[in-house]
Amino acid sequence: MSFGGFNDNQHSGPMADINVTPMVDVMLVLLVIFIISAPLFTHALKLDLPTAQSAPAPEKPETVTVGIDAAGKLYWNDQPVSAQELDTRLATASARQPQPELQLRADKSTRYETIAEVMSAAQGAGLTKLGFVTDPKPK
Repeated sequence: MSFGGFNDNQHSGPMADINVTPMVDVMLVLLVIFIISAPLFTHALKLDLPTAQSAPAPEKPETVTVGIDAAGKLYWNDQPVSAQELDTRLATASARQPQPELQLRADKSTRYETIAEVMSAAQGAGLTKLGFVTDPKPK
């Protein structure tokens, strides 16, 4: 291994050897630090943790699907219903505790007016949870 200096007239070209001694020194210091600190990570504290009681998880409300096809026909859980029958079923559903979640499925070509009427009827009956069901976009 050669060591160069500022006034070294014997070698006019650049020094070709890389001095790896500082890197080895740093690596050895890190190795010693990890050897010393590794046993500290394996010790665990024994704790006597308190126990707590929690309320049982609330019941998940049932879901009711209201379907609207392209012609505007209404379906309650995949069974055809009329507009008057839908109003009575919405009223009975809003009286239940917990209130069911109303999932609205409409055909792509359904008129918005029909969808708005169903949403208005659900709100008028007192239902507060309304969701829209869609098909996932193909990748």
